[in-house]
Amino acid sequence: MKTITKKALVDQIAQRTGHKRVVAKQIIQEFLDQVIDEIGEGNRLEFRDFGVFEVKQRAPRMAQNPKTLERVPVPAKRTVKFKAGRRMRECLEATPPATDKKSDTNAVQHARSADRQSEPKVHVTKGTAPAIIGSISREEAVTSS
Repeated sequence: MKTITKKALVDQIAQRTGHKRVVAKQIIQEFLDQVIDEIGEGNRLEFRDFGVFEVKQRAPRMAQNPKTLERVPVPAKRTVKFKAGRRMRECLEATPPATDKKSDTNAVQHARSADRQSEPKVHVTKGTAPAIIGSISREEAVTSS
């Protein structure tokens, strides 16, 4: 999954519409500013086939600091909820989930650690010479670490 920035969207829209980048950027920024203003006033924004933005009130609650285990009050706050529209849901259902690089990296690291578990273990003790567990020579132990 890659990140698409506002600049990239401006470039794409300018290219598709034939307008200059400056004009496309002004229109997009004005749209985003209007969305923020309307949400700030507590209004519900509905874009057919795209989705709905609405303000939700979160109730106050008690949480716990994981470090000190101290109970901490969390005040009520307003948040924005987005519900995908029909066309967006269909698009999400039609395309297979993309694997991100992070999960691919985790899978590779997990496979490597599984491979290492079957290899002989090398334990370094106090001093410079490793105590070898298994049937490998000192040279193999030094080169593998």
